[in-house]
Amino acid sequence: MLDHVFMGAIAALRQAFEGALLERQAMDERLQVDILLGDVAWETAYSLPGEGLPPRVVAEVTLEWPTWSQASYRSWRIGEGDGEPPEIDVEIVLRVQRLVGAPDPSSIVAVLPEEGPQLGDEPLRRSAPTVEQHYDAEMAPDETAIEVSYDGVYILGEGTLDDEAVLDRDFGALGGWIASTLVKVGDLKLEFRPPEDAV
Repeated sequence: MLDHVFMGAIAALRQAFEGALLERQAMDERLQVDILLGDVAWETAYSLPGEGLPPRVVAEVTLEWPTWSQASYRSWRIGEGDGEPPEIDVEIVLRVQRLVGAPDPSSIVAVLPEEGPQLGDEPLRRSAPTVEQHYDAEMAPDETAIEVSYDGVYILGEGTLDDEAVLDRDFGALGGWIASTLVKVGDLKLEFRPPEDAV
Protein backbone atom coordinates (compact mmCIF):
# COMPACT_ATOMS: atom_id res chain seq x y z
CA MET A 1 0.00 0.00 0.00
CA LEU A 2 1.29 3.46 -0.87
CA ASP A 3 2.15 5.68 2.10
CA HIS A 4 -0.26 8.44 1.12
CA VAL A 5 -3.00 10.15 3.11
CA PHE A 6 -5.58 9.54 0.33
CA MET A 7 -4.82 5.80 0.40
CA GLY A 8 -5.12 5.99 4.19
CA ALA A 9 -8.61 7.48 3.85
CA ILE A 10 -9.62 4.68 1.47
CA ALA A 11 -8.28 2.03 3.86
CA ALA A 12 -10.09 3.65 6.82
CA LEU A 13 -13.38 3.74 4.91
CA ARG A 14 -13.07 0.11 3.79
CA GLN A 15 -12.40 -0.94 7.37
CA ALA A 16 -15.44 1.04 8.56
CA PHE A 17 -17.70 -0.68 6.02
CA GLU A 18 -16.41 -4.13 6.96
CA GLY A 19 -16.88 -3.30 10.64
CA ALA A 20 -20.50 -2.32 9.91
CA LEU A 21 -21.00 -5.73 8.17
CA LEU A 22 -21.87 -4.11 4.84
CA GLU A 23 -21.44 -6.05 1.60
CA ARG A 24 -19.08 -4.64 -1.04
CA GLN A 25 -20.32 -4.51 -4.62
CA ALA A 26 -16.95 -5.50 -6.12
CA MET A 27 -17.92 -4.72 -9.73
CA ASP A 28 -18.66 -1.11 -8.73
CA GLU A 29 -15.26 -0.32 -7.22
CA ARG A 30 -12.67 1.66 -9.15
CA LEU A 31 -9.71 3.99 -8.70
CA GLN A 32 -9.54 6.55 -11.50
CA VAL A 33 -6.97 9.17 -12.49
CA ASP A 34 -7.84 12.08 -14.76
CA ILE A 35 -4.76 12.10 -16.98
CA LEU A 36 -5.44 15.67 -18.17
CA LEU A 37 -6.21 17.34 -14.82
CA GLY A 38 -4.47 14.94 -12.43
CA ASP A 39 -7.44 14.46 -10.07
CA VAL A 40 -7.71 11.02 -8.44
CA ALA A 41 -11.09 9.51 -7.53
CA TRP A 42 -12.00 6.30 -5.70
CA GLU A 43 -15.53 4.97 -6.15
CA THR A 44 -17.12 2.07 -4.34
CA ALA A 45 -20.57 0.73 -3.49
CA TYR A 46 -21.83 -1.14 -0.42
CA SER A 47 -25.21 -2.64 0.46
CA LEU A 48 -26.85 -4.54 3.27
CA PRO A 49 -26.00 -8.26 3.21
CA GLY A 50 -28.35 -10.61 1.37
CA GLU A 51 -29.93 -7.97 -0.87
CA GLY A 52 -29.35 -9.86 -4.13
CA LEU A 53 -28.12 -8.30 -7.37
CA PRO A 54 -28.67 -5.52 -7.86
CA PRO A 55 -29.36 -4.68 -4.20
CA ARG A 56 -32.60 -2.82 -3.30
CA VAL A 57 -30.72 -0.12 -1.39
CA VAL A 58 -27.07 0.74 -1.93
CA ALA A 59 -24.61 3.43 -0.86
CA GLU A 60 -22.33 4.63 -3.65
CA VAL A 61 -19.33 6.44 -2.17
CA THR A 62 -16.83 8.66 -3.98
CA LEU A 63 -13.66 10.16 -2.54
CA GLU A 64 -11.92 12.67 -4.80
CA TRP A 65 -8.36 13.93 -4.38
CA PRO A 66 -7.96 17.12 -6.47
CA THR A 67 -4.63 18.03 -8.06
CA TRP A 68 -4.24 21.13 -5.91
CA SER A 69 -4.61 18.95 -2.79
CA GLN A 70 -1.77 16.76 -4.05
CA ALA A 71 0.41 19.86 -4.47
CA SER A 72 -0.50 21.04 -0.96
CA TYR A 73 0.20 17.58 0.49
CA ARG A 74 3.57 17.42 -1.28
CA SER A 75 4.50 20.82 0.16
CA TRP A 76 3.62 19.59 3.66
CA ARG A 77 5.69 16.40 3.19
CA ILE A 78 8.81 18.43 2.33
CA GLY A 79 8.25 20.91 5.16
CA GLU A 80 6.76 23.81 3.21
CA GLY A 81 3.12 23.43 4.27
CA ASP A 82 2.13 27.08 4.76
CA GLY A 83 -0.70 27.26 2.20
CA GLU A 84 -4.23 25.87 2.17
CA PRO A 85 -4.51 22.40 3.77
CA PRO A 86 -5.33 19.56 1.35
CA GLU A 87 -8.93 18.36 1.07
CA ILE A 88 -10.79 15.21 0.08
CA ASP A 89 -14.16 15.74 -1.60
CA VAL A 90 -16.72 13.23 -0.30
CA GLU A 91 -20.00 12.16 -1.90
CA ILE A 92 -22.35 9.47 -0.58
CA VAL A 93 -25.26 8.59 -2.87
CA LEU A 94 -28.04 6.57 -1.26
CA ARG A 95 -29.78 4.73 -4.09
CA VAL A 96 -33.10 2.87 -3.85
CA GLN A 97 -33.57 0.74 -6.97
CA ARG A 98 -35.67 -2.09 -8.41
CA LEU A 99 -38.75 -0.09 -7.41
CA VAL A 100 -42.08 -1.05 -8.96
CA GLY A 101 -43.92 2.01 -10.23
CA ALA A 102 -42.93 5.53 -9.22
CA PRO A 103 -43.26 6.05 -5.46
CA ASP A 104 -43.27 9.55 -4.02
CA PRO A 105 -39.60 10.49 -3.31
CA SER A 106 -40.74 12.40 -0.21
CA SER A 107 -41.43 9.06 1.55
CA ILE A 108 -37.73 8.24 1.22
CA VAL A 109 -36.44 11.74 2.01
CA ALA A 110 -38.63 11.76 5.16
CA VAL A 111 -36.39 9.14 6.84
CA LEU A 112 -33.14 10.86 5.81
CA PRO A 113 -31.66 13.64 7.95
CA GLU A 114 -30.88 17.00 6.33
CA GLU A 115 -27.29 16.64 7.43
CA GLY A 116 -25.16 13.54 7.26
CA PRO A 117 -22.46 12.58 9.73
CA GLN A 118 -19.79 15.01 10.85
CA LEU A 119 -16.65 14.43 8.79
CA GLY A 120 -13.91 16.44 10.42
CA ASP A 121 -15.22 19.95 11.07
CA GLU A 122 -18.21 19.94 8.71
CA PRO A 123 -21.26 17.67 8.31
CA LEU A 124 -22.18 16.21 4.94
CA ARG A 125 -25.14 18.05 3.39
CA ARG A 126 -28.14 16.39 1.74
CA SER A 127 -29.21 17.26 -1.81
CA ALA A 128 -32.66 17.07 -3.37
CA PRO A 129 -33.68 13.61 -4.66
CA THR A 130 -33.22 12.44 -8.24
CA VAL A 131 -35.69 10.01 -9.84
CA GLU A 132 -34.61 7.64 -12.61
CA GLN A 133 -37.35 5.96 -14.65
CA HIS A 134 -36.77 2.87 -16.83
CA TYR A 135 -39.17 1.77 -19.59
CA ASP A 136 -39.71 -1.59 -21.28
CA ALA A 137 -39.71 -2.24 -25.04
CA GLU A 138 -43.38 -1.16 -25.28
CA MET A 139 -42.49 2.18 -23.57
CA ALA A 140 -44.40 1.27 -20.41
CA PRO A 141 -42.83 2.29 -17.09
CA ASP A 142 -40.87 -0.72 -15.90
CA GLU A 143 -38.67 0.20 -12.95
CA THR A 144 -37.75 3.26 -10.90
CA ALA A 145 -34.68 4.28 -8.92
CA ILE A 146 -34.42 7.20 -6.48
CA GLU A 147 -31.14 8.75 -5.35
CA VAL A 148 -30.33 11.18 -2.56
CA SER A 149 -26.75 12.37 -2.13
CA TYR A 150 -24.76 13.78 0.75
CA ASP A 151 -21.76 15.94 -0.15
CA GLY A 152 -18.97 17.55 1.78
CA VAL A 153 -15.28 18.25 2.10
CA TYR A 154 -12.85 16.62 4.52
CA ILE A 155 -10.12 19.12 5.39
CA LEU A 156 -6.81 17.49 6.23
CA GLY A 157 -5.48 19.72 8.97
CA GLU A 158 -2.05 19.45 10.53
CA GLY A 159 -3.28 17.03 13.20
CA THR A 160 -4.66 14.62 10.60
CA LEU A 161 -1.52 14.77 8.47
CA ASP A 162 0.65 14.07 11.53
CA ASP A 163 -1.51 11.23 12.88
CA GLU A 164 -3.41 8.98 10.46
CA ALA A 165 -5.31 7.48 13.41
CA VAL A 166 -7.47 10.61 13.06
CA LEU A 167 -8.47 9.33 9.58
CA ASP A 168 -9.59 6.03 11.10
CA ARG A 169 -11.72 7.86 13.67
CA ASP A 170 -13.29 10.35 11.25
CA PHE A 171 -13.98 7.96 8.37
CA GLY A 172 -14.86 5.15 10.78
CA ALA A 173 -18.03 7.02 11.74
CA LEU A 174 -19.32 6.72 8.15
CA GLY A 175 -19.67 2.92 8.27
CA GLY A 176 -22.24 2.81 11.07
CA TRP A 177 -24.14 5.83 9.74
CA ILE A 178 -24.43 4.35 6.24
CA ALA A 179 -25.47 0.93 7.59
CA SER A 180 -28.22 2.37 9.81
CA THR A 181 -29.44 4.67 7.02
CA LEU A 182 -29.66 1.78 4.55
CA VAL A 183 -31.68 -0.19 7.13
CA LYS A 184 -34.11 2.75 7.60
CA VAL A 185 -34.65 3.07 3.85
CA GLY A 186 -34.86 -0.70 3.35
CA ASP A 187 -37.59 -0.91 6.04
CA LEU A 188 -39.91 1.45 4.15
CA LYS A 189 -43.07 -0.15 2.78
CA LEU A 190 -42.06 0.02 -0.89
CA GLU A 191 -42.68 -2.51 -3.64
CA PHE A 192 -39.54 -3.95 -5.25
CA ARG A 193 -38.92 -6.16 -8.26
CA PRO A 194 -37.11 -9.44 -7.46
CA PRO A 195 -33.32 -9.41 -7.86
CA GLU A 196 -31.88 -10.59 -11.16
CA ASP A 197 -30.21 -13.58 -9.52
CA ALA A 198 -33.64 -14.79 -8.27
CA VAL A 199 -35.34 -14.66 -11.67
